[in-house]
Amino acid sequence: MTKIIGLTGGIGSGKTTIANEFLSLGIPVYIADDEARKLMQSTEVVNAVRAVFSNSGFENNKLNREKLAEIVFSDPKKLEQLNTIVHPAVKRHFDEWILNHKDVPFVIYEAAILFESGGYKNCDLIISVTAPLETRIQRVIDRDKTTREQVLKRINMQWDDEKRISKSDFVIKNTNIEETKSEIVKILKILKIKQNVT
Repeated sequence: MTKIIGLTGGIGSGKTTIANEFLSLGIPVYIADDEARKLMQSTEVVNAVRAVFSNSGFENNKLNREKLAEIVFSDPKKLEQLNTIVHPAVKRHFDEWILNHKDVPFVIYEAAILFESGGYKNCDLIISVTAPLETRIQRVIDRDKTTREQVLKRINMQWDDEKRISKSDFVIKNTNIEETKSEIVKILKILKIKQNVT
């Protein structure tokens, strides 16, 4: 049976870079945040978001992710409401996706809020990615063209590294790409050994 390896870390930690590294090594990777973005354009999710947020997350009758992000990252209750709409849709999509990967020993499930969403319960093992706070902040500012204040709001809505690490099987400190690649290779060797034992 295909094992699910959860890959998580705070915003800006470099999860997607690491996920892409696994992908380049031939490991199937599901990036939950990317799929959530796509699913948020589906009629089902758009209607559910409109039912909860009325028109406050919409512009010209279309869902505006930036506008919606401003709303939910300023109010934990609204973020929770959005998550109760999006996470089940992502879970259903992942369940369909993994059916196409039954012939591989394991897949990577990358999600920023793997623990917060409860998604970790479906994983056999968890890898957490860490990076220094200032590095993370700068990465997100550069990537999303946002402000430090907005990045800190998002960081403060997520679990801190210590809490995440305490529930993880592996930790990758993502500060140097060569060291990170070396860590990934080590983890893959361990996963392959575990796969042969179980």
